[in-house]
This record gives sequence, structure tokens and C-alpha cells, in this order.
Amino acid sequence: MKLTKTLFLGSAAGLMAVSGALAADLPVKAKAIEYVKICSLYGAGYYYIPGSDTCIKLGGYLRAEVALGTNSVYGAANGATAGSHNRLSNYYTARARQDLNIDTRTATEYGVVRTFFDATFSWTTGNYTGQGSATGATGYSATTSGTSTVNPTDGGTSGGSVGVYYAFIQFAGFTIGKAVSQFDAPWTNYPGNNFDGLVGGSGTVTGVLQGSYTADFGQGVTASFSAEDATAYYQAGNLNMSGASVAGIVGGSYGSNDVGGSRSPNLVGQVRVDQAWGLFQASVAAKDNHVAYYGATEATGHPDDKWGWAIQLALSIKNIPTGAGDTINISGVYTDGATRYNFQNLAGSSYSMYGSSSSSYGSVGFANAPDTVFVTGSQQESVKTWGFRGAYTHNWNPNWNTALYGAYAGARFGTLAKNYICGGGGYAGVMNVAGVTSCNPDFNVGQVGVITRWTPVKNLTFSADLTWTHLDQKYAGAVTVTPAASYGKPTATYELKDQNSLTMLLRAQRNW
Repeated sequence: MKLTKTLFLGSAAGLMAVSGALAADLPVKAKAIEYVKICSLYGAGYYYIPGSDTCIKLGGYLRAEVALGTNSVYGAANGATAGSHNRLSNYYTARARQDLNIDTRTATEYGVVRTFFDATFSWTTGNYTGQGSATGATGYSATTSGTSTVNPTDGGTSGGSVGVYYAFIQFAGFTIGKAVSQFDAPWTNYPGNNFDGLVGGSGTVTGVLQGSYTADFGQGVTASFSAEDATAYYQAGNLNMSGASVAGIVGGSYGSNDVGGSRSPNLVGQVRVDQAWGLFQASVAAKDNHVAYYGATEATGHPDDKWGWAIQLALSIKNIPTGAGDTINISGVYTDGATRYNFQNLAGSSYSMYGSSSSSYGSVGFANAPDTVFVTGSQQESVKTWGFRGAYTHNWNPNWNTALYGAYAGARFGTLAKNYICGGGGYAGVMNVAGVTSCNPDFNVGQVGVITRWTPVKNLTFSADLTWTHLDQKYAGAVTVTPAASYGKPTATYELKDQNSLTMLLRAQRNW
């Protein structure tokens, strides 16, 4: 018994000694692991990437919308097939879109290094266009670019696409990559509207490749210089009018587009004053118009390059007496051989719109504003344009606001273009045909709109945007023509007169 007790006590003492040794190897209290740390250096929503001193913020929106009276989301009904105004024209076009953006920032001895990426994933309904078939066959056409699995022969009805809007690095005043043009006003195409096709100024809301430098002089005064890609968004066309025809001109094409390979980026300069009262900005741009050849091969020769230019002034006035947060945004632009700085990419500069007539089978209005025109053997002649646009936004209360907006733009052709199209200077005139009583390729476009937005809760907005577009063209009389098959219009005599487009966009958007 005594032996047993001795063994038991000895074993217990041994176990206690071992346990004490093990306990001594463990910390008294485990330290909590911090998986995500808030970064407060750059505003709300930023977090440190674990294991680094880089802050990251995720953002974006989900949008669902339907456009009434057009075949696009979202522009005027100014071409095939929306401009046909017949059974091929859409009463509605719808889209769902998810936007995702990633913003990273790192503090360095040279300042903040920033990267920004923004992409959209869209699903958009499409169009059915005429094929010129005796049996009335139509073909499907997607309304957006990108990958689509739709087969026009199997009754497909929509297409998906991916768009890269922005992808740039900012460092020590430099911006390198795809970003909004330095020429643009801060509101790009949207002084107060959702309508994409507003004329009267520049707008690269989807970004343009560039290398730019911005100098900050303090007190809200900055100046920027930029070299920007011209190939994707700034080519309104260098047209060889030797390829023009009556049917082509009525379809909004004044010749064969003959843009050559890229030679020089657009050169842009900008000065901005951004203060509590509002903003003022002056922008200038230069664009090289580089044509390929007069004909199919280099042996046919070519015109010399011709530089175009543009200038734009923009003004924003904040906190006006009509209410807290009310704003006026306005801008005006003049271009010479650089049309896209006025008739911006989402608006386009080609029009072919049909309507009714009391004297003919129907009516048609058409126009086109390229950068330059020429004929085989001649030099380039620039097209001059001017325009302005603006909006007044009034906040009824924290949940409701309304904006009234408008735009006006004009295009003016030179002597070569008018002689070749209308006759004179040794040219017979493509449009100098029976029935045309007045011929002039100059034109104007006017737009007026109203939008109301309701934000019932933070970051959720419902809006309705109504836009009227008027084409003021300068032709008169009538023309007998066979329109392109996509319009579904017969060979007939059409009265030449102004045309209109009325569209509405209904949108629901959740930002996050």
C-alpha cells in the first residue's frame, strides 16, 4: 500500500512537471490576427492589401435600362434601321450592365502611385435589318461590340459584350494608359443628361489611350499636356468624294473613307481653374489627317497630310441661388479638320433619317461631317464645325432632381466639297440631278432634353430622360433613289426636308 501510494504521487508529480514545461512554451494570450485594415488616407472605402502598404478600393454599379424610339442604348434614331421609321425600327432597346472598378494607391517619396481600372459587362438587345430579299428576310445585328454567341439565322435576339473603359497609372503628375481625354470637360458628354448622343463638344467617357502630364499650381489651378491616340475615337473620316453616289449621300456617306495608318497622336493642352464657385477650363487639340491612297495601291498616289485643330471652353457654376447643389454646366467648341471634338464618338456625324411627305412617297434628311474631303488627284480640304451644349440641374429635395439640357452643332464645307457634290468649278455635281432644287451639304443639329431622377435610398437612382433631336439640312426638292437594303425602303421619289427623332431612356442604377 505504501509502495502504491509512493508510485502514484511520483507519477502525478511527473505529469505536473511536464505540463508546467509545456505551458511555459505557450504565450499567455494569443494575438488577434487582423485580416483587413482600414486605410483612411484617401477617403472612405479603402483597405490595406494584406502584407503591403498599398490601399485598394472596389466600386461599380449595376444598371438596367430601356431606350424607347431608338435602336441603340442610347442615341438618336439617325440611321439604319432606327432612322427608317418603319417596321424595322425598334420601339425599344434594352440593356443590363455591371460595372466594376479597382482603385489602388500607394504613398511614396515621389507622391502617390495610383492605378485605376474600370470595365463593363453588358447584355443588350439588338436589331433586325433588311436584306433586300424578295421574301422579306431580315438579319440580326448586335447593338454593341464584343463577343456574342448569336447566330442571325437561328432567331437570336441579343448579345453580350465586355468593355474596358479605363486602365491607367498615375505617378508624379503623369497619367499613362486609357483615361478620359484631357480635352474633355469634367462632365464629358453629360452636362446634366443620361443621353449619350449629345453633340456640341468632345466626350471620351469610355477613355482614350494617352500619356499626359498635369502641373498643379495650387489654388485649384492646373495645366495639362497630353499625347492621345487618334485611331479609335477621333476619326470622323477622310473621305475620297470620287466614290460618292446619290444613294450613298442619301445614306449619310459622302465618299469612301480613306484614313491611313497612324502617324501622330493627337496633341492636347488644357488649363483648368477649379474652385468653390465652380470651374473654368480651356482646351486645345491638334490632329494629323493622314490619308492612305487615291486608289487600291500605293502607285495611285496620295494627298499630303493636313493638320486639323480644335478649341473648347467650358464653365461650371455651382451653388446658384435657385437651390442647394444646383449647377449650370456649359461648353462651346470650334473645330477645323477635327470633327470628333464636336460631334463626339457616341453621337456620330452621319445622318440618314426618313419621314412622311405630302408630295412624295416619303421624305428623307441626310448629312455627314467628316474631318476632311478630297477627290482623286486633289489635296485634302478640311470641314469646319462649331457647337455648344449645356444643362441646368435643380435639386427639388435630397431625393429628387431635374435637369434641362440642350445642344446645337453645325458643319460647314469648303469650295471643293460643294462644287463636287452640287456642281461648279468644273464638276458636274453628284447631287445635281432632276428634282433637287437646292443643294448644300452644310447642316445643323439641335437637341433639347429633360431628365428627372429619383433617389429613394442612398446609391439607388431611377431616372427618365426625354430627348428631341432635329436635323436641319440644307437640301430642297426631291430625289429618286434606291436606299440601302438595310432601311427596307423602296426605289421611289423622296422629298428632301428636315427630320426629327424623339427618344426616351428609362434607367435604374445601383452604385456600390
